[in-house]
Amino acid sequence: MAPRILDRSLIRGFELFRDMTEDNLDAVLTTVQVRRLAPGDTVFEQGEAAREFFVLLNGHLKVMQITKDGQQVVVRHVHPGDVFGIAKAIKRNDYPATAEAVTESLVLAWSASQWQDFVALNPALAVNALEAVGERLHEAHTRIRELSTEEVERRVANALLRMVRKAGTATEDGMLIDFPVTRQDIAEMTGTTLHTVSRLLSGWQDQGLVKSARRKVTVTNVDRLKAIADQT
Repeated sequence: MAPRILDRSLIRGFELFRDMTEDNLDAVLTTVQVRRLAPGDTVFEQGEAAREFFVLLNGHLKVMQITKDGQQVVVRHVHPGDVFGIAKAIKRNDYPATAEAVTESLVLAWSASQWQDFVALNPALAVNALEAVGERLHEAHTRIRELSTEEVERRVANALLRMVRKAGTATEDGMLIDFPVTRQDIAEMTGTTLHTVSRLLSGWQDQGLVKSARRKVTVTNVDRLKAIADQT
């Protein structure tokens, strides 16, 4: 029997589980482990043996890499319903990055040895995993191009717009990026400095483009921010 913490309707609401039969869903939930994470807790660390794969049930995570010269880079954020840690699907034996909780989070974990069985029970997982890898590759190429060809103002604008598309929530003030994000996170995502990000966000706030508070950013004028991102 599945643990009571796994609300069937919530699980069923995720695209990954939506089309599964009741029997297959029971089989998947029989072997799942549920882990509660406090902010700052890690799910796995870069270079660690990839013994499990995961789905985020609730909360938010950030995925970070340490470069060869020792710099930390935020490479992506994980949102509820996302599959992550799928090293097995890309033929890796270790995790290429560290996944850390940004807020209190619940993670579903399965043994990596179950990957093939999981895919057999849920063919949508293979498609989901392929799409996820493709999306991350596209984002990586986009960010490399931005770092190589775009001024920092455009890079920061594009980073904010990507977060709005992924996790934007409409509020009275505009589109709130609905997870905690720091100016240092944005700096790491865009290959610039905390000072530069702080200067840009302060300037944009004065112009009515954003509202920035501790670990919270709201884009108050999406069209004007798009104009900055698209300028040549």
